Amino acid sequence: MTEPTADPEAPPPLPPVNAGLAHVVVPGTALWFVGFVVLLFFISDLRAHDAMIWLWTCLAGWVLGLIGLAIYFWQRRAARRGTRGSSSMALDEQF
Repeated sequence: MTEPTADPEAPPPLPPVNAGLAHVVVPGTALWFVGFVVLLFFISDLRAHDAMIWLWTCLAGWVLGLIGLAIYFWQRRAARRGTRGSSSMALDEQF
């Protein structure tokens, strides 16, 4: 009996995940929050130099990081349940 051969047209398997997404996004989100809090102490200086964009950039970075983490953990939960269409790569990560 012959063994089935791999499809030569199939793409190679994905490499293992070395750096977890949560290991990058959590510290990044925390840094945006720290930057926002630090800039809160300098609001008068920011207004004087017309540089309030820095405060709002830090706030936007923090909020987008929180949204990204929520989506990541939502996908992870869906993959654990075996929901069709969920990404199973999140299950390969170790915290």
